[in-house]
Amino acid sequence: MTLVKRKNMNVAVIGLGSMGKRRIRLIKETYPDYIICGVDGREDRRDEASEQFGINCYAGLDSIKESIDCVFVCTSPLSHNMIIKDALANGYHVFTELNLVDDGYEANIRTAKDKNLTLFLSSTFLYREEIRYLRSKIDEAGKWNYVYHIGQYLPDWHPWENYKDFFLGDKRTNGCREILAIELPWLISTFGDVKDINAVSDKMTDLNIDYNDNFVIQLSHDNGNKGCLIVDVVSPVAVRKFEVYSEGRYMAWNGTPDSLFEFNPVNKKLECVSLSEKAEHMEGYSSFVVENAYKNEIKEFFNVLLDKCEPVYGFEQDKKILELIDRIGA
Repeated sequence: MTLVKRKNMNVAVIGLGSMGKRRIRLIKETYPDYIICGVDGREDRRDEASEQFGINCYAGLDSIKESIDCVFVCTSPLSHNMIIKDALANGYHVFTELNLVDDGYEANIRTAKDKNLTLFLSSTFLYREEIRYLRSKIDEAGKWNYVYHIGQYLPDWHPWENYKDFFLGDKRTNGCREILAIELPWLISTFGDVKDINAVSDKMTDLNIDYNDNFVIQLSHDNGNKGCLIVDVVSPVAVRKFEVYSEGRYMAWNGTPDSLFEFNPVNKKLECVSLSEKAEHMEGYSSFVVENAYKNEIKEFFNVLLDKCEPVYGFEQDKKILELIDRIGA
């Protein structure tokens, strides 16, 4: 990802939980001259971020004393609509984490266009090097089949807090829905628009949640590609296993930079794919969580903002993804 050097920016990060802290850290690493402030309604989070990063923190957007160019919306998904609406009304460019619901999409898209503001939506997996490699190899020369399982026991997602206290415990923004919102953008951009979809789901656990905790989904794409997608918040072992094959071709990936393998038709062996980026990983997170992709999409946001180019993913595409997830029933 090319780093575009431009004028310094004043950035407000709204929401100082784990994701907000990640965004602050990566912005500071990538753009050390940018001025960052934090926004959160919780005083303990403001105090922690101020001490950790040496930034000014405020209880709300209307309290910020600095001049702001853009905001990063890192709060829980159901709060995004109104925060984005307020940020656009104030003339701020917007980077937002996954929304998981399309509340306010049409109005916020229209406002951003009317005000000539950037409205950027995170889709982190589109910026992972392993995904880029896989996508580069999936051509239209033949039909492809894939099998993909992503799962992790819900209480293990944020072990430092009760799963009922954050958005993955809410039916509208549940854990299976988030997995689908993360994975479907790259799957559809790789294998084509979905023609037919069949899903079966139920509840396997005794978790105190009011949604199905596992889905087995069959996808048929317009171009003849087919896939089986399994998502759950059940598996006691965090799992991400992907296989894709066509005639004479096969690739497999287990979610980490060193686990991407490709079949070599000459020697008939699976060979590990060597990636150009050195994987960055933060202690305390699953081995599946690679910092490079988060950093790459931050760079992409500022490139889009400053060069006025089209992002690889946006609200229009996401609305279609969310409609597909609704069809699945997650």
